[in-house]
Amino acid sequence: MTTDPGDLVLDPTCGSGTSAYVAEQWGRRWITIDTSRVALALARARIMGARYPYYLLADSAEGRMKEAALSGRAYVEKPTYGKVRQGFVYERVPHITLKSIANNAEIDVIWETWQQKLEPLRENLNKLAKKNWQEWEVPHEPESQWSAAVQALHADFWTARIARQQEIDASIAAKAEFEYLYDKPYEDKKTVRVAGPFTVESLSPHRMLGVDENDEIIDPLKVMETQGKYGRVQTFDQLILENLKIAGVQQANKQDRITFTNITGWPGYLIGAEGRYVENTTGGREKRAAILIGPEFGALRRADLTEAAREAGESGFDVLIALAFNFDVHTSELEKLGRIPILKARMNADLHMAADLKASNTANLFVIFGEPDITLLPQEDGQLRVKVNGIDIFDPSTGEVRSDEIDSIACWMVDTDYNGESFFVRHAYFLGQNDPYKALKTSLKAEIDPEAWASLNSDTSRPFAKPESGRIAVKVINHLGDEVMKVFRV
Repeated sequence: MTTDPGDLVLDPTCGSGTSAYVAEQWGRRWITIDTSRVALALARARIMGARYPYYLLADSAEGRMKEAALSGRAYVEKPTYGKVRQGFVYERVPHITLKSIANNAEIDVIWETWQQKLEPLRENLNKLAKKNWQEWEVPHEPESQWSAAVQALHADFWTARIARQQEIDASIAAKAEFEYLYDKPYEDKKTVRVAGPFTVESLSPHRMLGVDENDEIIDPLKVMETQGKYGRVQTFDQLILENLKIAGVQQANKQDRITFTNITGWPGYLIGAEGRYVENTTGGREKRAAILIGPEFGALRRADLTEAAREAGESGFDVLIALAFNFDVHTSELEKLGRIPILKARMNADLHMAADLKASNTANLFVIFGEPDITLLPQEDGQLRVKVNGIDIFDPSTGEVRSDEIDSIACWMVDTDYNGESFFVRHAYFLGQNDPYKALKTSLKAEIDPEAWASLNSDTSRPFAKPESGRIAVKVINHLGDEVMKVFRV
């Protein structure tokens, strides 16, 4: 209520994201904060899944045309930039004061113009009715004994007098100041609006220590010991391994789940645990997996991944499974070191609050998503096109990497000139199952241009120029929401 369009709203306690939702609806920028990942997830889902009314911007051609129609002024075409800081086109009501009426010279002109018509009507009415009425004395209703001619003159007189008053009222309303109804902007019903781009940052890695009534720092281990609960405090690594044993490691296909028969600690430099699983083939042997747990906050580096793979090879493991919330971009090219396959399993953000979750083997807390399998298609004019063939995934039944179908890909994007640091989406395409075209129409509640959709629902990109950096990056997202990126040299 106290902000204007374009202002920044800060809500330090996010909750379900109502402040952010309302700020997005009314064209305010927003920052919302919460210590609970549940609150952040709720707010993100609520904002991303909402449809908002599209209000006419004052700084737009449509808005200026509407403003001209409301104010009664001629529309003058000027450049528009669509800046929300200029506000919307609002409904308004006249704010009439005695001062605005007294200073309105147009009322006198209207009065004089209508008197030239009303005076002859009044004189003729007095003559036929044999009365001497002043203008304000003429009765509203005709009397029954009047002749038809008198009744006709009476009707004409009151029709003219009402028309005069209506013209005066319109002049008063037009000349008066307006009160804008800022909660009632005009809406374009033909336009569907969704949330603008926003980011969700991670929790702060800092921890807050409590103090007691003597301003002494509270030692949580000492508290647990005095309460008879010593030894129950789980570390981050213990929480991860406990959930890993129950949930296993999932890939795009359900049959490719790695289910551990046993997980035990391992006294390695980087490897923290040993996991054992059985091949899914008949009579399959038991395999040993070295488990690397990445940082609780931040990304797993390529150097650590390489060192862990060497350690796994020296210790006789069959495979290295690296668990991390985020992977450094340079790890995408490292799939194998010697005989040791490297599986990068992305951990679900829900594990940050694993102590409050009920562990389940269907939770998809650890997901391996293979690298994209693409083909570069040179064009006759020197440009390039990219065709995605699928994704390469690890087959736990054979221990080999195989290519999966494109049905497991929900979305894939191309950065046609990758700078080595940040991925910029220059092309985006949508594949997937269950007719995403129909789902998109249902979500937007609008008709989609079939030709425009056909250019997006494709496994082959549009042509693009060769990158100046000599590299392109392809990012693939599966139906579970996991993503992987790979850089290709051109």
